[in-house]
Amino acid sequence: MKKQNRFYLYCGILMLLSELWKQWCLTYILNHGQYNWWYFPFQLCSIPMYLCLVIPWIHTERLRGILITFLMNFGLLGGIFAFFDTSGMHYEYLPLTIHSYAWHILLITIGLFAGLSKEADDSAKGFLGSACCYLSCCLLATFFNLAFYQYGAINMFYISPHYYMNQIVFRDIVRLWGNEAGILSYIAATVFGGWLFHQSWKTAWKKYRKFFIKGL
Repeated sequence: MKKQNRFYLYCGILMLLSELWKQWCLTYILNHGQYNWWYFPFQLCSIPMYLCLVIPWIHTERLRGILITFLMNFGLLGGIFAFFDTSGMHYEYLPLTIHSYAWHILLITIGLFAGLSKEADDSAKGFLGSACCYLSCCLLATFFNLAFYQYGAINMFYISPHYYMNQIVFRDIVRLWGNEAGILSYIAATVFGGWLFHQSWKTAWKKYRKFFIKGL
């Protein structure tokens, strides 16, 4: 447990410091001293930073398991799928582009570490807990999108009703059935993607246990 806690804590601190640097660069190098709410760090790929900072201090087995399972399912999902469309990872300032790629590689590393740990819950109950965590983040993101829209462009989790869904595939759904359908299908697809990752981990662990027991 101590080794896991150190890993999460070190990753969380590294991500926090690099995020503060990123916010400074975006504000003072690219935006002439004016803060841009569009880059407020509350996206799916930002959540692991907060979780890594709090997990070492959580001793409740159930809650700790939910958060680590979230990293295994949705954190890994976000890290991998970011590379399917890297347009949002490129900035006019090259160091920020490098940071974005490194960030998502770290997300994949954290997700794999969480999945390989004995603390993740690969049961149906474990997935439900991680999915509820994701949906809770969606609700909080919606609150941010509505509450801070008056202060500037903001689109947390890419589900703001003020902006058309612009993600690959889902922007086509928007053209056919409207923005609300695009947003809801995006959330549903993310939950489904998390479930696929969860099932993959479950299958992998089952085969590993079977092989290990057979090997004994």
